[in-house]
Amino acid sequence: MTLELIIFIASILFGALIYWRESHGNKLYRFFNKLMYSKELQMKPTDKAGFVYQQKFIIRLVFIGFLFLIGIVVTRFLIPINVATISIFASMIVGTLVGTYLAGFIFKSSEVIDEKSESLEDLVQDTIEKGKDFIEDLKKEDIKEEIGPPKEESKADKKSARDRLKDKGYLK
Repeated sequence: MTLELIIFIASILFGALIYWRESHGNKLYRFFNKLMYSKELQMKPTDKAGFVYQQKFIIRLVFIGFLFLIGIVVTRFLIPINVATISIFASMIVGTLVGTYLAGFIFKSSEVIDEKSESLEDLVQDTIEKGKDFIEDLKKEDIKEEIGPPKEESKADKKSARDRLKDKGYLK
């Protein structure tokens, strides 16, 4: 169990590393793209997609599973000890997928923060000013309450509902 947990955490870091590496360059993916597709179907020079970068979940799962399958086969031939079990294989795949999505979230949020940093400063300043105004309004209300409620008119000065309706001509 401890070995699986260590491998899971290491594979999360490996997934983040793969995502980061492919976000900066995708030469290996371009190479396989040129081998597999005709000239008309090849990816454009501006396309930044990679094996895991800007790919959907199923395609990421296939590429990562294939990568670890090749790694396990090579490990089985080099080391005849039964190290590469199914549970470790599954931990590596799931951890790498989690790492790629975690890295994507971190990179995307850092881009948003960088883009919005100036507007965030303005937003914080506006919020502070609104807070100051709100506190001043509360202080004004406290002063009004200390003075006391406004004086009510005496009941003798008010007309009854019947008298008001008579004045309007609705009652005789």
